[in-house]
Amino acid sequence: MEVLIVIVLCIIGIVLILVEIFLIPGLTLMAIAGTIFSFGGIFYAFRNLGTTAGIITLVSVVAIIGIAFVYLVKSKALDNIALKTNIDSTVATEGLPKISEGDQGISISRLNPMGKVRINNITMEAKTLGGFVDENTAVTVVKVLPTQLIVTTSN
Repeated sequence: MEVLIVIVLCIIGIVLILVEIFLIPGLTLMAIAGTIFSFGGIFYAFRNLGTTAGIITLVSVVAIIGIAFVYLVKSKALDNIALKTNIDSTVATEGLPKISEGDQGISISRLNPMGKVRINNITMEAKTLGGFVDENTAVTVVKVLPTQLIVTTSN
């Protein structure tokens, strides 16, 4: 009966640890519960079955977790829940050749410090050099970057 208790505690612990690793990322209740169950089974084996049984239980639990981890990583078992989407999109930069340093425009949204501006009838993402720019404020392009503009308020 005591061997059955050790086996059940260790199996529950192993399953909870593997669920935590492969299904629920992060250190959550499953990992803590799995660790407690596993250590409980190992402790029970040491206390009630002796040192030899405790060492065998400890080695078995570590080996089973290791073997199951390697198997699940290498097998196709997790392919159904794995994300396999490739991102092949790019940032739209078609308006950049029409905008140059010194061009003036207006802020469409509040630049806090980033927001939208309209310069040469092109709406772009812009960033200020510091501070905030309210909506409908005149701005001047200071620098043109590949994905955004650096602007300052026009005086």
